[in-house]
Amino acid sequence: MVLVLAGCIGPNTRWSSPTSGAGASSTPKAAAATTVSWRSCPEVAKAALGRTPPNVTYDCGTVKVPQDWKNPTNGKQYGIALLRARATHQTGRIGSLLVDPGGPGGSGVDLAAYLSVGLPTAVTDRFDIVGFDPRGVGRSEPVKCFSDGELDASFGAEPDPVSQADFDKAVALARTMAQSCGTKYGDSLRLFSTEQAAHDMDAIRSGLGEQKLTYLGYSYGTLLGATYAQLYPAHVRALVLDGAVDPTLNSVAAAESQAKGFERAFDNFAAWCANNAGKCPIAPDARAAVTSAMDAARHSPVRGPDGRSATAGWIQTAVISSLYSQEQWSQLATAIDNLRKGNASGVFRLADSYAERDSHGHYSNLFDANMVVNCTDDPNTPSVDKLRALQADWRKKYPMFGASTALNLVCAQWPGKRDAYPAGAAKGAPPVVVVGTTGDPATPYEQTAKLADMLGVGTVLTWQGEGHTAYPQTRCITDAVNKYLIDLTVPTKGTTCPAQ
Repeated sequence: MVLVLAGCIGPNTRWSSPTSGAGASSTPKAAAATTVSWRSCPEVAKAALGRTPPNVTYDCGTVKVPQDWKNPTNGKQYGIALLRARATHQTGRIGSLLVDPGGPGGSGVDLAAYLSVGLPTAVTDRFDIVGFDPRGVGRSEPVKCFSDGELDASFGAEPDPVSQADFDKAVALARTMAQSCGTKYGDSLRLFSTEQAAHDMDAIRSGLGEQKLTYLGYSYGTLLGATYAQLYPAHVRALVLDGAVDPTLNSVAAAESQAKGFERAFDNFAAWCANNAGKCPIAPDARAAVTSAMDAARHSPVRGPDGRSATAGWIQTAVISSLYSQEQWSQLATAIDNLRKGNASGVFRLADSYAERDSHGHYSNLFDANMVVNCTDDPNTPSVDKLRALQADWRKKYPMFGASTALNLVCAQWPGKRDAYPAGAAKGAPPVVVVGTTGDPATPYEQTAKLADMLGVGTVLTWQGEGHTAYPQTRCITDAVNKYLIDLTVPTKGTTCPAQ
């Protein structure tokens, strides 16, 4: 799969930043007054966390929204799934904190379960943590285009098909996957755009009984939040956008930014290896070790415990997975070391975590939703021929990730109509906090100020750390975000937090 994912909040979720263009906003539609019928659902938290935390209640509900906010009165609706986590000892309650992990394709329901025990008590004491699966995701009218076999083929495919025969094979697989979405969903594909989902957020706000929205969005969730702020600036109380996406980039610029970000993150990993040989069995030259492993896999791939071959594609997926958090760097080094000894288990463990592939070979709908939303959002995907040219150019600029990041072959052959999100100022909105991590691979730090400036009301908060997203990683970041969420105290301009 050519889109790279981003995120490290929950152990079983990954999410990607989009590679899509920007367009003009449509006229906002006021959310119809609605309510949510809640039911107790501790089993959802247990499934996500492996346990049911004490002193927290978990309730599930659904908000009904128009399928098409541009034609909201035709009677056709989607159901948006919610999870509300509420600490039993709440005091000084402010309201609800709506959360989204990004993706597109990540489950906000699962994220709310994780954050119910992962956020500081200063926040959970005052807010219900409410997560939602956006339309097309997880429990909310999930789109499912791709078979398990197609996804295995996609992840395992050669990440840099050099020969024309190999390239044609990649184009054919992408065409089959695109056509499967078109055949199954037809004209309704356009209904899964980011702008449609942002309108859903206002219906959720109304259903929660909140006059104004308090929101925490990670990665692609920053794009959702930014789109909401443009559509409903008067309905914003506080937005924290962590792992910022720059909505002004076209698809090519966004993809190149991500290739550069992952290349930089891999360089940081390699430098860590060189300086920590005792923890890194592929030291002193981690780049050479990974490159050698991928080259060897092109000729004689190691078989994993389930019979899969650890191809160059699977190895690159494992590398990408490990760059979301510095804590996974040692796992990658061990996995590559074991691979050259004939053991591919570590490579597949990292890759399957990223892909949301279970032990039976079944996938969630993360990548189906990811592709549908990204392709629908992008009004100007380059042609296959243009992508072929970018592949050659970016291979030189970004040796590990450039070629594969360039090849957005599914969107290049997308059968559905496009629906671009807006990219402009959030006129009338209060201050928004935009958080960036200097070592972020998937939403590179350079995008942080771009998003803040575009909104016109953004304040940048910087973490000098590694991996994707910052809150609540360190005390400095945590304190600054907490004060904003609780007291609406905006961080001082230029606030920068050290790695530790």
